[in-house]
Amino acid sequence: MSGQSGTIPRSFIESLLSRADVVQVINQRVPLKKAGTSYKACCPFHDEKTPSFNVSQTKQFYHCFGCGASGDALKFLMEYEGLSFVEAIEALASQLGLEVPRERLSPEKQKARQVQQQQQRDLFDVMHLAAKFYRHQLRDHTESDAARQYLKARGLSAEVAKEFVVGFAPSGWESLVSGLKADSKLKQQLIEVGLLVQKEDGRLYDRFRHRIMFPIRDGRGRVIAFGGRVLGDDQPKYLNSPETSIFHKSHTLYGLYEMRQSRAKFQNVLVVEGYMDVVALAQFGVRNVVATLGTATTIEHLELLFREVGEIVFCFDGDNAGLKAAWKALQLVLPLMEGQRSVKFLFLPDGEDPDSMVRKEESEGFYKRIEEALPLSAFLLQGLQRKLAFPVHSIEGRQQLVALAQPYVQAAHGLYQFLLAEGLAELVELPTWRIEKQMDVRSGFAQVKKGGQAQKKSSSVGGKLVVTLPLKIVRILFYRPQWAAFFDETLVQDLLLAQQAHYVCLAGVIQSLVQSQFNVEHAKQWMVENGYASELTLIEGYSIPNDDQFLLPEFEGLILLLARSVDEWSLGKQGWSPEEMLKLQAFIKEG
Repeated sequence: MSGQSGTIPRSFIESLLSRADVVQVINQRVPLKKAGTSYKACCPFHDEKTPSFNVSQTKQFYHCFGCGASGDALKFLMEYEGLSFVEAIEALASQLGLEVPRERLSPEKQKARQVQQQQQRDLFDVMHLAAKFYRHQLRDHTESDAARQYLKARGLSAEVAKEFVVGFAPSGWESLVSGLKADSKLKQQLIEVGLLVQKEDGRLYDRFRHRIMFPIRDGRGRVIAFGGRVLGDDQPKYLNSPETSIFHKSHTLYGLYEMRQSRAKFQNVLVVEGYMDVVALAQFGVRNVVATLGTATTIEHLELLFREVGEIVFCFDGDNAGLKAAWKALQLVLPLMEGQRSVKFLFLPDGEDPDSMVRKEESEGFYKRIEEALPLSAFLLQGLQRKLAFPVHSIEGRQQLVALAQPYVQAAHGLYQFLLAEGLAELVELPTWRIEKQMDVRSGFAQVKKGGQAQKKSSSVGGKLVVTLPLKIVRILFYRPQWAAFFDETLVQDLLLAQQAHYVCLAGVIQSLVQSQFNVEHAKQWMVENGYASELTLIEGYSIPNDDQFLLPEFEGLILLLARSVDEWSLGKQGWSPEEMLKLQAFIKEG
């Protein structure tokens, strides 16, 4: 990133794209084959056997005829590596050996931005130092023999330990400070990244002590946090870094960076509960594994994973805690089921975890378990039947099952909603249209007899329910409603004429916020009253950091993407003037 501060000029972004070769950018990550005047590969964004992913060197554009993914080099970096818009610009510029310039701000804003950017770079450097320190302790510290023996007993090779940068935190209270020879500035930085804890009396101590250390990396491979696995009987068994300015648990998955770096093609990804499970499975060649970071799975996690593969397999213990966690994951993923997406649930025998199972059955046996895992629909219907007080084929049992299933069927959308209703209808021996009527859902697929003729119910409003570009802007506006004032009336009218539901939704939200003096509840009510209730539910299911350091570049990047996506709009034609960018910055600051 450039040492300058301010916004990235639109002219630089255009110049960057003109200098970058989309074929080269993609080929470094997904091997391409020449096919006539273009290049082809199996799409990295969905599972397929016949290549339908095309990259045009003349147009500097990629498009998949299977799933519809398309865009330029920046869009590819964002989708493939999970980068934000600004991060994608920085990554592409770095690859070309370019500095990212910034529009000139006032001296005060410029100084503040420079300080903020330097602080963040410094924090990444501190985390890199800490990872090296822990790595060296595993090799050299007198206490590390127990850690090495533990890793050896778990079958971990030196190569895999090196790949995942596994380390060791000694038992001392000040090992990190003394090992890094930390001065007052470094101590403060170590507090900011959560590696040191400060007591009320001002004394400091290491957060991680006598633990095996697993660095957590972002999409660019930078260490942003740590997970520590205890060696003794202390609790908690796994300890994670706290939330910081560079680490947000709900947006991060352990092992995702390493999975991408393997460059293998995966049909699914396995979600497990512990770092050691990810590393141990990698040891046996099972590389499509990630772990959540001491928190339940979030919609942001699911969105990240569905960019990688079409199928997610949740792996849990077969006890009550595992079933509860699986049920929560089911509720979260139901609204996202569409197209070729699928979800399975794998429950392991009592006393077993993924690490122990793969050592007993090796990768072939473990993969077989994954293949035989319960599909989402089977897990849902079986789970509901276990809650019945009466046999499923009795009148009471049938009524109870329909009542229990109603919120889950309502949470689903489109064809998947109909298919769930159809599966339920078979169990209770009723027509699907009757189940839909009872549940007050209109999938648009079931048929109901009326006047002797079969008529289709109207399909649900909103179409394909994914968090599209305009919905992402809406989501940020709900956090910073004052930013709606940035959009002028001409642009809002252009959005209304776009004839695409979510762009119309964005325009309506902007108008509602401005007219109600930035009342978020008023805007949400507008969405419900105008047929966007499903979109509102989807948006509210996401949590994003309520932090300007996160929201500011995201909002700015999304607005630039909006301008690029529809070039016939006035904003897309004119580009961004320095005055417009300063206006955007002013609204963000006021927000």
